[in-house]
Amino acid sequence: MNVSVKAPVPDALAAEAGQRFRDGMALLAGAVTIVTTDGEKGRHGFTATAVCSVSDTPPTLLVCINRTTSAHPHVLDHGVLAVNVLGGAQQGLSSAFGSRSKTMEERFAGACWRRGVTGAPLLDGALATFECRVERVVEAGTHTVVFAQVLDVHLAGAQTDGLVWFARRYAVVPTSC
Repeated sequence: MNVSVKAPVPDALAAEAGQRFRDGMALLAGAVTIVTTDGEKGRHGFTATAVCSVSDTPPTLLVCINRTTSAHPHVLDHGVLAVNVLGGAQQGLSSAFGSRSKTMEERFAGACWRRGVTGAPLLDGALATFECRVERVVEAGTHTVVFAQVLDVHLAGAQTDGLVWFARRYAVVPTSC
């Protein structure tokens, strides 16, 4: 069921609403991931923190993709993706995949990759990797929300610190206190 409720925004708040929203969302920590795909149009990837679980039956997650991201059309065309969860030591790789000035070749050259069952690139050394098939796409504002069925999950053998994005900067989350 889709429900749409549009509450009016007072004019005094409307001018500030976008910036206040961004400032508030900056305080919502998010795991740092690199989302990848491969297919007829080659390997593509981008850094994302807007990834979350939807359901465990069947295993489903969602990824929000800015439509201006160069990988956007390729994820949709290929119909598969991998969500590679980064560890604390992989901040440089996240920055490379988040850069609009680096080519896809330069981004992928910064690490070792292998092909998964979907054909999407899987990052060696990722804390976890979710291999997915795109099931549903919803347009929302400047982004596309991709609902993806998880086909396989790979977990790192060793415990490694996690990498999160919080207050507009990277932070490392230790595995133990």
